[in-house]
Amino acid sequence: MRKDGPLWVLGTMSGTSLDGVDAAMIRTDGITISGFGPSAFRPYSPSEQQTLRAALGRWPGDAGVAAAAEVVENAHAELLSRFTGAEVLGFHGQTLAHDPAGRGTHQCGNGAFLAQALGLPTVWDFRTSDVTLGGQGAPLVPFYHFALARHVGAVEPLAFLNLGGVGNLTWIDPVASGPEVPGALMALDTGPANAPLNDLMQYRLGLAHDAGGALAATGTVDESFVAQVLTDPWFSHLPPKSLDRNDFHSLLGPIDALPDADAAATLTALAAASVAAAQLHFPAPVTRILVTGGGRHNHTLMAELRRRIPVQIDPVESVGLDGDMLEAQAFAYLAVRVLRKMATSGPDTTGAPTLVGGGQISRPDL
Repeated sequence: MRKDGPLWVLGTMSGTSLDGVDAAMIRTDGITISGFGPSAFRPYSPSEQQTLRAALGRWPGDAGVAAAAEVVENAHAELLSRFTGAEVLGFHGQTLAHDPAGRGTHQCGNGAFLAQALGLPTVWDFRTSDVTLGGQGAPLVPFYHFALARHVGAVEPLAFLNLGGVGNLTWIDPVASGPEVPGALMALDTGPANAPLNDLMQYRLGLAHDAGGALAATGTVDESFVAQVLTDPWFSHLPPKSLDRNDFHSLLGPIDALPDADAAATLTALAAASVAAAQLHFPAPVTRILVTGGGRHNHTLMAELRRRIPVQIDPVESVGLDGDMLEAQAFAYLAVRVLRKMATSGPDTTGAPTLVGGGQISRPDL
């Protein structure tokens, strides 16, 4: 494998929404993006989702974790075996628990297994080093967001918003010389996004999500509930800061009393209001927010964002990017940075006291 110049890298993401595994190839030297390759999605089956849900909040050695890891490893191996031409694999794993102030962070799935199964050098366990050094371990995609801002030719501050199980924002100054430079980035989790809404749809209606925001569009928002959640001290904490998918679960009790449509509308509005509150932390105003992640397909959520935030808000497809695969691409990008001993996070993105180059490297026995 070359020590400099661009590589074709295969990256993966299995997010907190538990819908399945994304995989995407990019060509990169760890600084710039010189090409985008094929991508694919492998959904988790209902039984696989059940196994993963049963292990949420659990740590290595706990009951159910080994079964969850087996699901994650086999699903990834099945999907990734369809790709050809990759020189490196960046494997995120499945987050089961995230407690940076306490027990750490836990992404199940063994990168060494995939290195052997696929015959590729595999970079994995991206978050542990950052947490060990005092960072939040999340979000990790901002360094890739910086590369994308440069790739699309941005010259003024802008933000990327990822709407997964949890929402996160990256503020970017694209004229900075690099993502590791102080002031180039500011990142934070915004609050609950798709996770509580997906859980509501699953438990009440047996559906994976509110497709297109159709149910929420017919409901009435309980604005007093939204306002009450936003009084939680976490929203006032200065960034960087991060969340586990279930961190606000204890605050959602009043939702139980609402009809289905009103509950969906209220959780959708809460996701948007959390983003509106978070952008008040930006170092300087932005004129545009580019939205990635599954939440951008929710038309009601996108309308709520535009109603609450007075800037241009567009899906990343508006600048030629793939919002379904952006996080998988990000872990391909970060894999090259790990291999080449470049930073993957730092004080302005995760709150680590210094720049961090996190990740384990497993190589196949050829």
